[in-house]
Amino acid sequence: MSKADSIKAEGKTSSLSLLDRVRIEVKNFNQSYALFWKSRTSWAITVMMFCTILCIQATVAMMSYSAYQNSRVEALIKASRTAISSVGFENTDKNNFISNKAAQGLLSQSSIQGFNIHTTEYELVNQYGQKPRIMLHRGEDMPQRFVDNKGHSLDYVFSPNDLGHPYYITARLDTRSISQDMAQYGRDAAVIILLLSALLTTVLMTALGYWFLQPTVTLTRLLKKAIANPETPQFPAHLKQAKEQGRLGDAMSAAMTLIEQNAQHIKQVKSTAESEIKKLAYFDALTELPNRTMFIEKLREYTKDIPDDEHFVVVTVDLDHFRQVNESMGHSVGDVILQSVAKRLRQSLPKRAIVARIGEDDFAVMLPIIKGVNTPKDIAQRVIDAIRGQGFTVMEEDFRIHCSVGYAVYPEDGSDPSDVLKNADIALSRAKEDGRDMIRAYSRDFDMAVQARFHLLKDLRHALENEEFELHFQPQFDLRSQKIIGAEALIRWWKPDNSKQGGMYISPGEFIPIAESSGLIVPIGEWVFKEACMTVQKLQLSGLDDLRVAVNVSGVQFRQPNLVETLQHIIYETGLDPKNLEIEVTESTFMGDINNTIDILKRLHETGVELAIDDFGTGYSSLAYLRQFPIDRLKIDRSFIMNALNNSDDASITRTIIALGHALNLKVLAEGVETIDHQTFLLEEGCDEVQGFRYAKPLPKEAFIDFCQNYKGDLSVFDKA
Repeated sequence: MSKADSIKAEGKTSSLSLLDRVRIEVKNFNQSYALFWKSRTSWAITVMMFCTILCIQATVAMMSYSAYQNSRVEALIKASRTAISSVGFENTDKNNFISNKAAQGLLSQSSIQGFNIHTTEYELVNQYGQKPRIMLHRGEDMPQRFVDNKGHSLDYVFSPNDLGHPYYITARLDTRSISQDMAQYGRDAAVIILLLSALLTTVLMTALGYWFLQPTVTLTRLLKKAIANPETPQFPAHLKQAKEQGRLGDAMSAAMTLIEQNAQHIKQVKSTAESEIKKLAYFDALTELPNRTMFIEKLREYTKDIPDDEHFVVVTVDLDHFRQVNESMGHSVGDVILQSVAKRLRQSLPKRAIVARIGEDDFAVMLPIIKGVNTPKDIAQRVIDAIRGQGFTVMEEDFRIHCSVGYAVYPEDGSDPSDVLKNADIALSRAKEDGRDMIRAYSRDFDMAVQARFHLLKDLRHALENEEFELHFQPQFDLRSQKIIGAEALIRWWKPDNSKQGGMYISPGEFIPIAESSGLIVPIGEWVFKEACMTVQKLQLSGLDDLRVAVNVSGVQFRQPNLVETLQHIIYETGLDPKNLEIEVTESTFMGDINNTIDILKRLHETGVELAIDDFGTGYSSLAYLRQFPIDRLKIDRSFIMNALNNSDDASITRTIIALGHALNLKVLAEGVETIDHQTFLLEEGCDEVQGFRYAKPLPKEAFIDFCQNYKGDLSVFDKA
């Protein structure tokens, strides 16, 4: 509560009459006690206090009870002694010390029920009334009193000193009146003890509850309510006067202050957290630009207020090969470049433009189109010029960043902002497919291509599940021995349909890129491995033991962390001798991270399989690294072989690759051999192995096995083909 509120409350309180204050205090008291007696703790303390007081009073009462009982007994004995002493005793007749009349009077007029008279020698003289249970004998210790179990009588021995006569008298005294009095005394004492205990407990609990327990219980409930509703704690009005009443006022005041401070702190933290969450949800943390979600929201807000004839363009940008910057220079350098790109886009575009980062290295820009001032292509060109117009300098290193750009126009290319952005992305994808570092405008044809790609991907998944793939094998030969040494396994997809043929083959060039981009190439590649290994086993069962099968591994497969383990499992599962399997990898697949490439190639080689570099000469292999690769074979790309007879450059490249392979103790295999002239040229240049259409096209598994069984080891048979 603020100071002003306190002053206001004090002023209001001071204006109340004494009667009103009493009523308020009584009301607060009743509220406090209603709350107090709802607490289990309060009842537990009350019961404990009542039992404690009860025990103390009961102990005192027992002590008082015993003293009172003893006093009553002593009074009875004294009265009996007086009564006996008042009787006249005669000493003339040994057998008649007291007259019968006197004895009967003593029995009838006193509490004595019976007595025995003994001489000082303990000799029994006379007996009157009920017989006492105490017997006097010479030389024995005798009890002076004896009480029966029921408490109805007391036997007592009066000595000559007690009576003033030379006799011992054992008397039975009636104690029933004492027992009745003691019972009544006990009942009265119990009632008094219970009432007094209840009274003391009530008084003490009232005082204790008023000064301590009730504020404690109230404070506990207050804290529980604050925990349940920490942001808006509410305090009953009577608690704010606790300090004036002295009931743990300081503690109560401190607790309320702390709860209020905590509520304010929670509100501040919540407000800050909500702001941060909103920032994380709608803004990119690195560049502080809006993200995709926020970009679309801004577009929607913009479309609500613009006239129907106004148009705007959405431009999407992808930084070409930016991943290579991150991998080669580190993400810290990449982050600086991304921040610089964001800054350039903001600075180079008008303030009304909306700039966002919508992906790892993707940006989006929205700018209104003003007739006679700009066109969608002008805006897209302005965006691309801002990025690639000048280099980026990071840590004294200069980087030239190129980008691909796609754009779509509202409302021509979409009436909803999310559709416009999607279509701009489609145009961007086409720019990347067409070679990158260019601008592409959205066209409905692009959308159709995307839809076709989507359906093809769906069919690919179906093909994998329904075993629609096949392996065809193109034979490979040793040029000198003319023996068949193996084959390259090539995947084919037979897609069933409702045509007369029952289906059609889909070109690998059409579905392999989609499989690679979607990741399906990984399970497809595993199937190819297994199928190739099983084919080799079938060849061996047919008597063809020394043939190997080469399997291509894509870049996506090569980068899988479990590639080696997967291959080992398949080899173990099929029981294949690893030397009958060859893994072919293109240069472009593994030249990104050389050290990792060397490690993977070594681990593959350790499994026992052979390794080959496919399409050698078309990539950018470094000879310094090439000699570190544990490979067995170089495969010359078919493009060099096809033109080697007519193009001196291709012929020279072919000779160089053959010489290089031999210098590194590698086998060299030429692809694309289609004529006997190609074969003669390669034989003269020292090429080791060949494959191509001159010998056979890729053959289905059964046809390939028949081919191998029928081949007689003479390449001249293909001259007639």
